[in-house]
Amino acid sequence: MRVALVHDWLNGMRGGEKVLEVLCELYPQADIYTLLYEPKNISPIIRGHRVITSFIQNLPKARQYYRNYLPLFPAAVEQFDLRPYDLVISSSHCVAKGAITQPGTPHICYCHTPMRYAWEQYHEYFPAKSRGRLKSFFISLAISRLRLWDRVSAGRVDAFIANSHHVARRIKKYYGRPSEVVHPPVDAGGFRIGREPGGFYLVVSALVPYKRVDRAIAACNELKLPLTVVGSGPEKKRLERLAGPTVKFLEKTGTEKLVELYAQCRAFIFPGEEDFGITPLEAMASGRPVIAYDKGGVRETVIPGKTGIFFNQPTPASLMEAIQASQNIVWDTEEIRSRAMQFNRSRFKQELADTIKACLEKV
Repeated sequence: MRVALVHDWLNGMRGGEKVLEVLCELYPQADIYTLLYEPKNISPIIRGHRVITSFIQNLPKARQYYRNYLPLFPAAVEQFDLRPYDLVISSSHCVAKGAITQPGTPHICYCHTPMRYAWEQYHEYFPAKSRGRLKSFFISLAISRLRLWDRVSAGRVDAFIANSHHVARRIKKYYGRPSEVVHPPVDAGGFRIGREPGGFYLVVSALVPYKRVDRAIAACNELKLPLTVVGSGPEKKRLERLAGPTVKFLEKTGTEKLVELYAQCRAFIFPGEEDFGITPLEAMASGRPVIAYDKGGVRETVIPGKTGIFFNQPTPASLMEAIQASQNIVWDTEEIRSRAMQFNRSRFKQELADTIKACLEKV
């Protein structure tokens, strides 16, 4: 059976790429189709496969500014010739699920989320105050057309697998489709419990608007608590301007340094609404409690009072209260880690294989 894997873009190793790695292991002969590919930023497991890119790869400054080509993404994914394949599996948070297959070729989509910027987070990605009337008109027009395409292209998928119950509800709302839920993997064995927690708080995140790292910075500024922010992205300069003297940024860290940061932090702050959230599980695998906004997929992993604490309002003040409350709890590091182990990679690999098999039997 010839298998094609379709992934939005490959320019770093985030949660979606960890899922793709497992798909690569399940289908070692599969070809990978993606809009954009930077091999040096991708793991050897994925690099071991034949990778086919779209015309986005060759557009001017695409590696730095690929997001600016968003209106072209649907056409780019539709130009992939998937006729030779017996099975297509897409790993999608943007347009990968819109790939066109033959009528008799099953298409299963592992959906990380329906396109955030086209649906409920449109105003966070494109705030009105940052654009004039003319620019606002063209953005609104482009996103409106993208929504129509996103809804129509969902009909090309034979079966959806969601990465959380939170995402499954959004798939049902925006696409009108049911889905099976298979939570993503965390490499819990790659993290360790530190001897004693340090005094600093930790955020590990892409620096994009919906992650709401600004909430964590504002809260720690006010409380005068040390905060380390690990990540890069278009929001970095704005966040640096917001940061007080107790906040520091680390853009690039190797795996060993990241493991050390998780092990040494006092607690991990997860300030935004996320579809699932791998980084909170990495923190829990390190025995560290998570302070998270009480919305999204994190509610399926964090146990309040046991492995973390939630703040209820999307404000720095609410986060500040949760930080202070967490300081009065005696955390059991082994209990926290054992919760993370329930989401380990081997569990995911077996559950994903079983779910794909069950989906194929229904198609």
